[in-house]
Amino acid sequence: MGISRQQRTTWAVRGKLSSPGRPSVARREDRVRFWEAIAGGARTVEAARLAGVSEVVGTRWFRETGGVPNISLALLSGRYLCFEEREEIALLRVQGLGVRAIARRVGRCPSTISRELRRNAATRPGASGYRASAAQWHAERRAKRPRPAKLAENARLREYVQERLSGVVRRPDGTVVPGPETGPWKGRNKPRRKDRRWGQCWSPEQIASRLKIDFPDDERMRICHEAIYQALFVQGRGALRRELCACLRTGRALRVPRARAAGSGKNFITEQVMISERPAEAEDRAVPGYWEGDLILGAGSTAIGTLVERSSRFTLLLHLPPRPELGPRVHNGPALAGHGAEAVRDAIVAAAVTLPEQLRRSLTWDQGAEMAEHAQLRVQANLPVYFCDPHSPWQRGTGENTNGLLRQYFPKGTDLSCYGAEDLAAVAQALNSRPRKTLGWRTPAEALDEYLATA
Repeated sequence: MGISRQQRTTWAVRGKLSSPGRPSVARREDRVRFWEAIAGGARTVEAARLAGVSEVVGTRWFRETGGVPNISLALLSGRYLCFEEREEIALLRVQGLGVRAIARRVGRCPSTISRELRRNAATRPGASGYRASAAQWHAERRAKRPRPAKLAENARLREYVQERLSGVVRRPDGTVVPGPETGPWKGRNKPRRKDRRWGQCWSPEQIASRLKIDFPDDERMRICHEAIYQALFVQGRGALRRELCACLRTGRALRVPRARAAGSGKNFITEQVMISERPAEAEDRAVPGYWEGDLILGAGSTAIGTLVERSSRFTLLLHLPPRPELGPRVHNGPALAGHGAEAVRDAIVAAAVTLPEQLRRSLTWDQGAEMAEHAQLRVQANLPVYFCDPHSPWQRGTGENTNGLLRQYFPKGTDLSCYGAEDLAAVAQALNSRPRKTLGWRTPAEALDEYLATA
């Protein structure tokens, strides 16, 4: 079968093209299924399996786009040929059928088939064969029509954004503060905080909003914060170096889907123990007995447990010493730092059994692994346990405020293992003897004694 003049003209004006790669990888349907799974909270490996591609391919798709979908997830209309139709066209073409015969079999207009055979033929010069995988790759490449990035076109805007992201830190006299020395940027999703260099580190939203104030009359100096994020995360979207991801507050080099973060709760937490199921009378603080708990961490993975009663602000401190007597660290064994699930459970039970029954209504904690033994705690101490929503410390604000007061006695970065149970009891007594404005300048101990005397 000879090559027509029109086909030769098409090859002559077509630029150099890269290889389409594996046929299954080039399919748009595979990518759509992959990104739909990612949007639903699936991990990269699981999403690749659901899309029908290898784990390596799925990981490459996620990293190349910075965790941002690079295609529309909307379904294609029937106006366009799909991969299955192109496979049928290729088979009929091999059988020697003409354009009109293929059009009747496929149910398309003859001009559509003719245009498809002419525009989406094989990529190698001199070859006139039609392959469904190569044709699908040509169609998807032509449908992209990427627009040039705004930061790539506007050098002034690009310099403004880069200066606010990575600009140097200066003293009041204008001299530069070099900050800590850091190693080369490795592109990992969340580098250690101590390795981050100093910079102005404005957030993309701050930069986008400040442009309207600094350039009120220049419409060219406008950009949305999402465009800045995509210029950092997506490879090939131009202008900004990916190393500037280290200047973001999270330090992430890849975007994390929101659904994935929402589903990151602990596996020992069910709907029955969420804070939404806590009795409503705990909110107004009218009845004592509803406690909030947390850990105060110090140097060397040391910790102190806190229990605060919501109504009277009465505080109990839990002694959680390290446990070197357990021997070397064992995988999935008890925590040697002293604030593992078993140690916290035993400390709470020892403190709770000393309280009257009417003061053991519930305990609210965050979703930390130290509360994995909450079911046994409820049985041993007769104390129902509820958990806050992920990343919602304000739902136990009394405990957070008390932790701030305790930092007067236990500053951050100190070794908390040097304090014994007697020392913690003395600090708790000092805190419970401090008058509080919210209690009408009574002390927490007086407020609790008043309730017990009238109960």
